[in-house]
Amino acid sequence: MRQVELEVIPAAQQYGLGLIPWSPLQGGLLGGVLKKERDGVRRTEGRAAETLKKHEDQIRQYEDFADELGHEPGDVALAWLLHQPAVTAPIVGPRTHEQLDAAIGALDVTLDADALKRLDDIFPGHRTAPEDYAW
Repeated sequence: MRQVELEVIPAAQQYGLGLIPWSPLQGGLLGGVLKKERDGVRRTEGRAAETLKKHEDQIRQYEDFADELGHEPGDVALAWLLHQPAVTAPIVGPRTHEQLDAAIGALDVTLDADALKRLDDIFPGHRTAPEDYAW
């Protein structure tokens, strides 16, 4: 669940502050992990493996949607963040030039209202949380 949307983002917007999200690809899980595993490029273990197992269906839908859009999953994730009103910039933390070039590719991704809704359908935001009634 995207808990930051419950209080942090509304408060930042209220006070005119920007957010700089850390680990926007969720440790690589939003960077095409399933395809990379199939291709033998990546092996997931530890906490990432547990998260992948728990959300594999959503991640599969997400990767399929990125394919439909014609973009890499990591580009779509970063582009989604850049479409959020309170986000100033994500901290991408590339380890290689290739990863940096890939992150820069997100600047070329435009997500229309339908694409943003589809992403929210795949990964529901805070409005599905019981705590939402508190606001």
